[in-house]
Parts: sequence; structure tokens; C-alpha cells
Amino acid sequence: MSEEKEKRGFFRRLVEGLSKTRDNIVSGIDSIFSGFSSIDDDFYEEIEEILVMGDIGINTTNAIIQNLKEQVAEKKIKEPSECKQLLIDSIKAQMDVGETAYEFENQKSVVLVIGVNGVGKTTSVGKLAGKLKDQGKKVILAAADTFRAAATEQLSQWANRAGVEIITGQNGADPAAVVYDAIAAAKARNADVLLCDTAGRLHNKKNLMAELKKIYRIIEREYADAHLETLVVLDGTTGQNALVQARQFKEVADITGIILTKLDGTAKGGIAVAIQAELDIPVKYIGVGESIDDLQKFNADEFVNALFDIKQEEG
Repeated sequence: MSEEKEKRGFFRRLVEGLSKTRDNIVSGIDSIFSGFSSIDDDFYEEIEEILVMGDIGINTTNAIIQNLKEQVAEKKIKEPSECKQLLIDSIKAQMDVGETAYEFENQKSVVLVIGVNGVGKTTSVGKLAGKLKDQGKKVILAAADTFRAAATEQLSQWANRAGVEIITGQNGADPAAVVYDAIAAAKARNADVLLCDTAGRLHNKKNLMAELKKIYRIIEREYADAHLETLVVLDGTTGQNALVQARQFKEVADITGIILTKLDGTAKGGIAVAIQAELDIPVKYIGVGESIDDLQKFNADEFVNALFDIKQEEG
């Protein structure tokens, strides 16, 4: 029941958080559905323009419009107003996370979290630790972002708050060495999930690449039986920039998912649709606030319902 309640609370916060994005996208689309008397090229063009302006991205928008046109033809729809639900379903289809997205939560796993400074990376690691701990998992944190003294300090506070153990190194230490120590601790204490906060300095991709390769090598050698997950944290308020960052990280790491933060109060929430569809990397978690329960698993239905302000069924 409490989980149900927490989810409902999160959905409400998501609805509130996406209000600017909704003003950006939905009000425009509604006026098209009510303003056009027939479904023609102009009708599709107007929808396309609003989706692109809403940071949904050109390729994704094309796929959504294509899907919409096929549905309209197949169902012989004549009224623009009847297209709204089809459009909503088409957006949801672009964002389906798939069945296996959260398998790592139920097996022994190492989760590497990367992202540039300022996107809420360390905070997301802390919140994820809290979530997994609440699910009854034994979690160990590795403070492998050793280039920022504040990162280790911040992560230690989150570890305290979440009630999980943390492995740290000296300031400026080799991140791979911290991961090595953390793996030893995870094995010794039979941890379920080892969560590693790592640096993400994209302006120097060569260094980042070398550092990640070294970390991956150590994990493969020392913890071969663990499932490996690599999550990139992106700031939802940066819109298309977040997409650019995700592309760059994809070049240097085998990314399995995205954590999209700061979706509260951004007009660029449509970026969640774009990242998923353009990069074929699922958005696995979204954050809409500061508290520990403000990071939740991504749910395409809930997200699009919140975006269009469609009431959720009360559970």
C-alpha cells in the first residue's frame, strides 16, 4: 500500500513537474486537434512542428508521425479529434523500456554511474542506493569520482542517509583502485549491488575512455559473475544538449540505461522521448525533485499520461 501511495505521489509530482513541457507541447497539439477540420498535410506538419519544438527530436517526431499516418489510414479515421489517442499511443510506443530493463536489480550486479558535473549524478547514485536498500538489497557504494573532493563527501552523506556502506579512496586516487577495493568489499560482505559513482569529464574523452576501460577490465577480472550495468545521468533541463551528451557517452561506454534528472519544472521534458527513440537506450529512472524518493523507475505510460495530464487510475 505504501509503495502504491508513493507511486501516486510521484505521479502527481511528475504531472506538476511536466507542466511547462505540457504548456510547450500539449496545448499546441490540442488546438490543432480542435482547429483542423480535416486530416491533411498541413495537419501533420503542424503536429510535427510542435513535437520538434518540444524537444522530442526530428527523427523521433518523424517516426511518431509515420506511425500516426499508418494508423489513420488503417482505421480510416477522418476526424482530427480522433487522432489524439493515436498520437499518445504512438509516443508511448517509442518509449517502451522493455521487459528486461531492471533485471540487474534482482541479480548480483555492478552498476557504474557516469555523467558530467552538475547533472545530479552523485545525488542519483545516493537515491538509487536508498531505493535498492528499501527493496531489501544489500548495497555497497564506491566513491570512484575521485577528482572532485566534494563528490566523495556528498556520496558519504547519501550513504549515511540511505544506511549503506561506502568505500572511498584518497582525493585524486585512481578510480579503478577504488572500484577494485569496493569489489573486494562487495564479495566479502556478499552484497547484492555494488553502485559506483564515477567521473564523467566529457571535454577530455580520451582520459575518460582510458579510465572506463580500466574500470571495466577490473570488473571483468575480479567480479566476472556479476551483471554489469552502465547508467548515464543526464539533466532534463538541457534538452537537445542532453541528447548530444548521451551520444558522446555512448562512444566511450557500453551504456545500458539513462537516469534523467531535474524533470520538475523544465519545458524540455520531451527529451525523454527523444533519447529513448534516437539512441535506442532506455530511460530507466527519472528524477523530479530533491528528496530520496524523487527518483523512480521510468514508466512510459505514466510519463506520457503525465505529459498529457491524463488521470491515472487510482490503485
